[in-house]
Amino acid sequence: MAERTGLVSVGGNPLTLVGTPLSVGDKAPAFTLAANDLSPVDSSTYDGKVRIIAAVASLDTGTCDTETRRFNEEASKLGDDVVVLTVSMDLPFAQARWCASAGIDRVVTLSDYRDGSFGDAYGVFIKENGLLARSVFVVDREGVIQYIQIVPVLSDEPDYEPVLDAARKLV
Repeated sequence: MAERTGLVSVGGNPLTLVGTPLSVGDKAPAFTLAANDLSPVDSSTYDGKVRIIAAVASLDTGTCDTETRRFNEEASKLGDDVVVLTVSMDLPFAQARWCASAGIDRVVTLSDYRDGSFGDAYGVFIKENGLLARSVFVVDREGVIQYIQIVPVLSDEPDYEPVLDAARKLV
C-alpha cells in the first residue's frame, strides 16, 4: 500500500496518508460503506449523479461539524442531480445521533469503520490515528473525478467555493 507524508498535518506534525493517490481524470474507486442503520451502501447507488464526497476525521469535532453543516446548507442549493456524501470512521450510530442533533437532512453520512477500504481506495487513510484526512472529491455523472482537495491542516475547513464551483459546472 502506498504511503505519502507531507500532504497533511495536525498540530504542526506531519501525518502519513495510506492508500492509492488519486488524480483528476481517474475513475472514482467503487466503495461499500455502512449507512446510519448499518446497511451496506454501494457507490453505484449514486451512479448518474454528480457527487461531492467529503472525507472527515469525525463528525464530533468542531471543524468536521462546521464543514458538514455547511455542505448540508449548500446541498439544498445544488439541486437533486447532486448528492453530498460525508464519509468518516465514526460508527454509524454516532453518525445518526450527530445528524439528528445537527438537523442534517441533505448530506448522506456514511461510515468506513468496518475496514477502512474507502480511505485506502481514495488515499486518505491516516496511518497514525486510523482516521480519514479532510478531503473532498467531486465526481461527475460518469464516475470520473473532476476535482480533488486534500486539506493540508487537519483542523482547517476545506475551501468550499472551488468544490461548489466544480459541482455546479457538472450539473
